Amino acid sequence: MGLRPRVVLPRDPNHSPRMKKEPFRLSPYQVQWILVVGFVSIGYAIYLRYMAIEFSQVRLECEAGLQTMLCKTRLLMTYLFKHYVFGVAALVIAILHVIRPSIVTLTAGLVAACFGIVLYNVGLSGVAIALLILGFARPAPATA
Repeated sequence: MGLRPRVVLPRDPNHSPRMKKEPFRLSPYQVQWILVVGFVSIGYAIYLRYMAIEFSQVRLECEAGLQTMLCKTRLLMTYLFKHYVFGVAALVIAILHVIRPSIVTLTAGLVAACFGIVLYNVGLSGVAIALLILGFARPAPATA
């Protein structure tokens, strides 16, 4: 009764008693890429928020029927943040990043979370940022 069965037999040739899993880490070039993408995303989201969405002159011109690229972008961004698209997209991508961390999911999640935080989807985007950070605690996928 006091003896517990072992999970792996001690003579199994495929068993490695000391398996080391490397955490997901970025190279210096990837860190620079993430910094550039993050700053550009935050900058463009701030530009859209304060120069297109909240700027009263642009709002009045766009509501009067002006068909410029800025008005169409304003309409699209307003629709997206009203329906929590940035927050949900950031959260879904961050969950994928926790499951299988990679630079692609980190970049996409960062862009969606940056837009979500600046454009009124703070709750879901904040959770997504926390999950993106948690992705660094996971081991990196094995490359073939």
